[in-house]
Amino acid sequence: MSTPTPQAALPPFGPTLIATLPNSGPPAGNNTVTLLGLGLAGATSVLFGGATATIVGQDPLGLTVTVVAPAHAAGTVQVTVTTGSGTSNPVSYTYVAPLPPTAATITPNAGPVAGGTSFVIAGSNLQNATVTIGGNAATVVGTDPTGTVLLGVTPAGPAAGGNVPVVVTTSAGTASVPGGFTYLAPAPTITGTVTPATASAGATFTIVGTNLAGATVLFGAAPATGVVVSGTVLTGIVPAGTVGSTVQVTVQTAGGSASAGTFTYV
Repeated sequence: MSTPTPQAALPPFGPTLIATLPNSGPPAGNNTVTLLGLGLAGATSVLFGGATATIVGQDPLGLTVTVVAPAHAAGTVQVTVTTGSGTSNPVSYTYVAPLPPTAATITPNAGPVAGGTSFVIAGSNLQNATVTIGGNAATVVGTDPTGTVLLGVTPAGPAAGGNVPVVVTTSAGTASVPGGFTYLAPAPTITGTVTPATASAGATFTIVGTNLAGATVLFGAAPATGVVVSGTVLTGIVPAGTVGSTVQVTVQTAGGSASAGTFTYV
């Protein structure tokens, strides 16, 4: 009985790549990509155009390898997998440069100067955006998966209120919301009345209250000059008036107006 001739060992089945899912991603990388193929078990390295990806999972059957894509300049690169049996054929993967954001509206478009107003910006490519309102950073709560809606909370605004720009920024550029955002100053409140209540034109007067930023003061219809606000104290110079007349003193701000009593010219 003859002895069987030993068979030569078959060469190992080399890795074969079929596709990447997804087949595109951002230049910053850090997104998960699944490689589909045959003979991928025991993968030791995955290259995206020469840049090394991080292997985070492998199918024991050698059908898939899951990786975190490395960063790479925008463009199409070749992806290969290396195992103990060799290096696979290349398949294409495209790094897509992000599109700049657009910002069409902010809702609501007005709120108190104290901030804390929840808002929605509608636009496009808003993922991972930051927002400034009047130059101050807003709190970004998040965006929808399509990047067309951004949710946030307004920061505090200027004490006197007013309209300020709203700017959305991503790694691809910036966009300004048409019309911006208007901070609504609270109405002034007055504690007591104007002091002194009787004096001549040119005298210095004092008014105490709150929300006085940006205030003007009218004695009747005549505006006071030299108005200065320091915290809760407003001072100024009594304008010209008719001796013996009594006029209403009114404090006006962007948030409204309040009476500071009457003043008599002597």
